[in-house]
Amino acid sequence: MRDSYKENLEQYLQGLVPERPSELQKMEAYAGKYNFPIVGPACGQACYLMARLTQAHTVFEMGSGYGYSTAWFARAVRENGGGQVHHVVWDEELSRMAQDHLQALGYHDLVQFHLGEAVETLRQVDGPFDLIFNDIEKSAYPDSLAVIEQKLRPGGVLILDNMLYSGRVWDAAEQGEATQAIRRTTEMLTTSPNWISSLLPMRDGLLVAYKAG
Repeated sequence: MRDSYKENLEQYLQGLVPERPSELQKMEAYAGKYNFPIVGPACGQACYLMARLTQAHTVFEMGSGYGYSTAWFARAVRENGGGQVHHVVWDEELSRMAQDHLQALGYHDLVQFHLGEAVETLRQVDGPFDLIFNDIEKSAYPDSLAVIEQKLRPGGVLILDNMLYSGRVWDAAEQGEATQAIRRTTEMLTTSPNWISSLLPMRDGLLVAYKAG
């Protein structure tokens, strides 16, 4: 029953998302065919909404894949009057794919592409940023927060993906490194006076945190 509820909920939420450009739908089809992890339409729409609500002009993505979430942020930045989205991946092929997709979508001029480790790249790039999206290796989430907090402007927003981790976070038997890192990151953000946080149970969980301090 619960699996059916989750599937129906995801389909329902996805059905509420306005029709996407054909290029974005191609990216979704690729993810489905090759089981490539993207945030999906409903979470993409939520990320776009967060960027619009905060009037984001500068966005930094940590772990950008082939540019799917980048496209949602770039759309918001365009509609907010312009700015820059930073796309960061290790893999040259993913970077090339992202550049092709974002060129086809008409967002290439808004995006700066980086090849490298995301936390170190964030450390080196001048901030502050209006919004930071974090989707790197989960075991690295806790240590990334210090750099993120330094680079995000007061009143800026942090979005972290996979914060439910397919239900592992509430399973006491799950003690893997990544699961414990997600639990620790969640505790850090929900108990710190510097952050106002809420976990959205969409897809695999988006934690949205407002930098109050």
